[in-house]
Amino acid sequence: MTASETSVRRSYSLGARRAAVSVVAAWHLGFDLVGTVGFWDSYRFPWLAALAWVLYAAIAVVAAIALLGEQPLRLGVWPYAAGALAVSAMVMAACEPGDVVNAADWAWGSVGWLAMIVFWPRPTWLRDLSVFLLANVVVTLAGLALAGALDPRSLSKFLVVSVGAITLQAGASAGGHALDLAARWAVENSNRTARAEAAQKAADQVHADRLARYAEVRSAVAPVLNLLAGGADPADPDVRHESAVGAARLRRLIAETDDAPDPLLHTLRACAFDVERRGVVVLFLTAGTVPPLPLEVRRALVEAPIEGMARARRQARVTLVATPREVIVSVLTDAPSLPVADGSRAANVATNVATRVEAENGGSQLWIESRWTAP
Repeated sequence: MTASETSVRRSYSLGARRAAVSVVAAWHLGFDLVGTVGFWDSYRFPWLAALAWVLYAAIAVVAAIALLGEQPLRLGVWPYAAGALAVSAMVMAACEPGDVVNAADWAWGSVGWLAMIVFWPRPTWLRDLSVFLLANVVVTLAGLALAGALDPRSLSKFLVVSVGAITLQAGASAGGHALDLAARWAVENSNRTARAEAAQKAADQVHADRLARYAEVRSAVAPVLNLLAGGADPADPDVRHESAVGAARLRRLIAETDDAPDPLLHTLRACAFDVERRGVVVLFLTAGTVPPLPLEVRRALVEAPIEGMARARRQARVTLVATPREVIVSVLTDAPSLPVADGSRAANVATNVATRVEAENGGSQLWIESRWTAP
């Protein structure tokens, strides 16, 4: 899961949690506090009702901090759930017998909101909240029995209000968790789509790389094969030189796929090894450390030098000089000629590589230099 996807999911989850905490705060301040103050003179024990309101608020604050901070409650959830049930019992005990489950008895209908945020982060929130609501019903029925208010009217009122409160509280909790679940599903679907797209792009890239590799191999061997197919004599020195050039190009393509600390040096040495197998004496000199170079730059640097090595008859001297901002590959060889005319310069603007070929020692040797300069 990427950082952005994690952020989206956390935003949805945090939004649902904030909404739940806001409901509890608004209910406790807008309904429970109004009931406590409004029916203050109707309570048998007003101080007990006030203490229940404070206890409810304390549990709500602790649970809200833990919920919004995504931290577990230190004592576990059930001690706080037991405290919420105690709030319900305390308010009933503070009421006159005739006020149980009436407006003065605010706690039995509102502790379910408190339980909602207490159980919210638990994987078993639905089961735990159901157990709590059932326990609250039992506590309230016990309070009705002690108050002698088990008449049909009181029981009907109790059932109506209980069903309404439980539906609202369980529904709000289910809605918040459904929002979190929807966000998780959206992220998972996004991940699956991204993986499928990445796999398709990788397959397309592999296919494109294979086609490009095939084209490179074909350009390396096609001239030699065309010569042989046209009836050229394999013993002809010119044909042998062309074959050596094709072999050097193939060696360069193979060396490019090797995992080496210095790919440029590795390619040059691999090509020099092939030349040495033909009996050509190769002197290899290096100075400096080659900086990291893209494949296109490395190809442009070695193209002319390896062709000069491949066309060598008896000897070749290869020099690699590198600095952080410049790399020079030069070859002095007894090759008769190169396709690039003597004394000419070729510059590859895209790679900042310039190639120069000059005749040396009265035309008996060729000097090839490819120079890369950092932009």
